[in-house]
Amino acid sequence: MTPVAGIVNTRTPCKKLFRIFYYFFDNSNTKFCIQNSAFDILYDLVAIFKTLTIQVKKNYGGGVNMAIKALPTIALAMGDPAGVSPELTAKLLADTDVRAAAHFVVLGDRRILDEGARIAGVMPDITVVSPGDSYDATQRPVLVDLGHLSPEDVKRSEATPEGGAFALENFRQALTMAKEGRADAVCFTPFNQKAMRYVYPGYDDEIRYAAEITGFKGAAREFNVLDNLWNCRVTSHIPLSEVAAALSAERIVDELELADRCMRESGMETPRIAVAGLNPHAGDGGNFGREEIDVIAPAVQRAVEKGFNASGPYPADTVYVRARNGEFDAVLSMYHDQGQIAMKLMGFDRGVTMMGGFPFPICTPAHGTAYDIAGRGIANLGASKAAVLLAARMAKRNRAAKFNKN
Repeated sequence: MTPVAGIVNTRTPCKKLFRIFYYFFDNSNTKFCIQNSAFDILYDLVAIFKTLTIQVKKNYGGGVNMAIKALPTIALAMGDPAGVSPELTAKLLADTDVRAAAHFVVLGDRRILDEGARIAGVMPDITVVSPGDSYDATQRPVLVDLGHLSPEDVKRSEATPEGGAFALENFRQALTMAKEGRADAVCFTPFNQKAMRYVYPGYDDEIRYAAEITGFKGAAREFNVLDNLWNCRVTSHIPLSEVAAALSAERIVDELELADRCMRESGMETPRIAVAGLNPHAGDGGNFGREEIDVIAPAVQRAVEKGFNASGPYPADTVYVRARNGEFDAVLSMYHDQGQIAMKLMGFDRGVTMMGGFPFPICTPAHGTAYDIAGRGIANLGASKAAVLLAARMAKRNRAAKFNKN
């Protein structure tokens, strides 16, 4: 069997297909019709669609519609320049696993990134552009050089207004990219909130700032992610003395709903969420407080009735052990340190902070700026790498879901 001449060897499958139909419908091409049977034509069509299938699987991972780009775009904001953020950014851009997971547009200053690369001992292959320039981030990461901080103005291991202004502008630009649809997710290397408050006194935390910049009015919450274990919380940055009064069944159900949605976006089909109690031994039947009886248990029951795989309340001193051992996928804590201490003890160098609820994921390593080791080139990439990989995974699933919905 001989394929139609000039078709199977044509450069692209689309050109092959075009030439088949051209010859088939051209009545003057009697030589083609005589010398090539319908079976020959079928043979070429099979070869063409086989080639197309291989290319789709290679470029789009198989099972994903061709209209969806193969990789999401992540806007990566450089964090505090006085800590480990510059070297972590450079290490991320040089990491093969990271580069294979997404396209990156970095917001920062080339001189700061170069210094971070020198400290880290890496040479990331990137394209550098100025603000407003056109660029293609699909070939290699792109650094938008804002030119807003000289290394000479950085005081290593010290929070300064200059460092705060640098990080804040990078974050603002990254959030704006995602808001405008030019990025599918936002990531950032560690910020120093003290430095940022020097130039923006109203800066409280990343969630409120992100909502302000993007105009987002919905519910958003900070999640801690360690490998496949998630921690979520009902209250966050408030005094411990105000926690009990801030709890309500409605608020707990809302947090369970948000946690379930975000975990599904990360790839979990039916997240198992354990709810921690507030008081010692989950109240011990009311001996040490009634919040478990009057507020938390009714909220869990309501969530179960709504279809969520939630259970509890459980004593907070053992529920994380059970979750670590695989009994649960997540724990909903009642206040900040109840979950943070457990998660950081289990994996400080791998933990991710994910800000869920926004139209796009926002991820960062759970650790801080590490002023004590800044400039030594020993910063562990684990948590930063986990953050961008989680953001890439969530962004890709979000885009697929939006496409299927449309």
